[in-house]
Amino acid sequence: MLNGNIVGRMFAYALPVMLSGILQLLFNTADVVVVGRFASDSKKALAAVGSTGSLTSLIISMFVGLSVGACVLISQKLGAGDEDGVSKAVHTSVFIALVFGLMLSAVGIALAPQFLTWMDTPSTVLDWSTLYMRIYFAGMPMTMLYNFGSAILRAKGDTRFPMLVLTCAGVANVGLNLLLVTVFHADVAGVAIATVVSQTVSALMILFHLSRLRGCCRFRLKLLRCDKEILLQIARVGIPAGMQSMFFSISNVMLQAGVNQLGDTAMAGNTTGSNIDSYLYMSCNSVYHASIAFTGQNFGAGQYARIKRIALAGVLIVSVIGLSLGGLVLAFEEPLLELYSPGPDKADIRENAALRLSVTALTYFLCGLMEVACGLLRGLGNSAAPMIISLIGSCVFRVVWIKTVFEHVPSFHNLSGLFVSYPVSWIITTAAEFLAFAIVYRSRVRRAPPGATELQNGSA
Repeated sequence: MLNGNIVGRMFAYALPVMLSGILQLLFNTADVVVVGRFASDSKKALAAVGSTGSLTSLIISMFVGLSVGACVLISQKLGAGDEDGVSKAVHTSVFIALVFGLMLSAVGIALAPQFLTWMDTPSTVLDWSTLYMRIYFAGMPMTMLYNFGSAILRAKGDTRFPMLVLTCAGVANVGLNLLLVTVFHADVAGVAIATVVSQTVSALMILFHLSRLRGCCRFRLKLLRCDKEILLQIARVGIPAGMQSMFFSISNVMLQAGVNQLGDTAMAGNTTGSNIDSYLYMSCNSVYHASIAFTGQNFGAGQYARIKRIALAGVLIVSVIGLSLGGLVLAFEEPLLELYSPGPDKADIRENAALRLSVTALTYFLCGLMEVACGLLRGLGNSAAPMIISLIGSCVFRVVWIKTVFEHVPSFHNLSGLFVSYPVSWIITTAAEFLAFAIVYRSRVRRAPPGATELQNGSA
């Protein structure tokens, strides 16, 4: 990360992250495809699984944001050569992953019916949605362990092992889905159990790998404890990152509530469309993680001038990825939607899914640009600015759109009218975040030791 060609190395870093994200999404895709094709009541099952997605993201987003804080801190300490600080950060990260995972399990299991009721989940799917959500949250400690473990590996530049882990877990998930739904007819309970088992496989493999590493990133059970100073440093970046994710999740929960007003057919169609969109998001989000790690290590090493080229490389890579994959989605839209909801009796579901994709497929690269700017700011250690900008530029804007245009303008009271708020909010937020990056970067350079900005290893 500290030397060599930036574009090539950032892409080499981002590609396994992208594939890992795609494999992780296969957990949910397998759930959606299997219940859409094989459940006893496929429309009800599809709506039940889809209605929990934005809600679960909202509940876990704060704690997943802390894993971003761990990645930033470990990256900076590795760049600065602080091996003792890295070791403390590794063990503190695993500790808080376990503690917060258990807390999330308790909250999700106890309050699932109330949360879903607040989202206006139709009574026709409430029981299945509640069952799926409770089983899903039972596996939350494993989900947190995987996320924090992956953050540790990403901070040191290893993005390939998480990809291997998710390959194994993804195969297990698909196999269990088919077994539990088609053979044992467990419907939504079956796909939820398969997801939890897969998450457990992922977490155990990551922990085993960390325990076998050499050097300061190695995990030792006897050193497992929470270092208060390290926790505060992780929280300084992680809490704003988590709050930003929560803001986005709140807006998505409200969008889901808007979809719920349109009935279970719209819910099922939105589930399909959003699942396909998730692959575009994960692909662009991989460049966000690369921006954090590369910026963090170069910031820790005092190589400030190199960070400008990291920013340019991130913009280039995410634009190519987002536009290319978005075009492929539209080119193969019909067979993709047929995979989720086959047959003439489900044409209405496919039609609703296509409405979402017509708005988001070719504009998702804008979301990627927004994420890159956010990653650059976090790598510099500033997590408050992207949180505030995202709150205003994306979340507040979307909520206002839903409460005004969507709910009160009849021609916009449909899926297309609901989701056109996405690209507009991405444009607003991206412009503001890159302006913030320019300001923060100049501030950091002015405070840099003499000669630090002259350290330039490699080029873009």
